[in-house]
Formats: sequence, structure tokens, C-alpha cells
Amino acid sequence: MNDILAPIQDAFEGQIDFHGQQLTDILSTMLLIVSGVVSFFVGYISEDIYLSLWTGLTGTILTGLVVIPAWPFYNKHPEKWLVPAAGGPGITVDGVKVA
Repeated sequence: MNDILAPIQDAFEGQIDFHGQQLTDILSTMLLIVSGVVSFFVGYISEDIYLSLWTGLTGTILTGLVVIPAWPFYNKHPEKWLVPAAGGPGITVDGVKVA
């Protein structure tokens, strides 16, 4: 059962690395700027504020679809974390070893 649920769980966990976070920041900024400029010119040329608003809303939704899900290309450079030492110094609280 775990073999079936593991890929689904990985898709919903939303793991992205630091490079992926930087990429989402750049993508969201650029896509929102482009959609705002396109929305302005569409509204200006057509002289229709509603068309301008719908164009901006479409660009915002498109940006959300690109940025919000944790797509696999956002986790291409995962961090290599250190393995905890088994016989480390540990933490002692009131004479009792906690960790």
C-alpha cells in the first residue's frame, strides 16, 4: 500500500529546494509584470476596462498555476543534510539524558 501512496504523498507534500524558491520568486514577479502590461495594453487598445480586468485576472490565475503547486522542476537541487551522530554528546536536563 505504501508503494501506491508514496508518489501521491510526495506530490502533495510540496517539497522544493532553495533554488526552486528563488525560481518561483522570479517567475511570479515576471509573470505578474507581463500580465499587468499586457492587461493594460489590451484595455487601452480596446477601450474596455472589463476586458482589461479579465486579462489581468487570467494572468494572475496563470501565475498561480505555475507557481503554487510544487512542480518537480522546483526540487532539482535538494540539500544534502548531515546524518546525526549516533553517539553524540546529547543533552542532559537535571541529570537525565534527553537526546
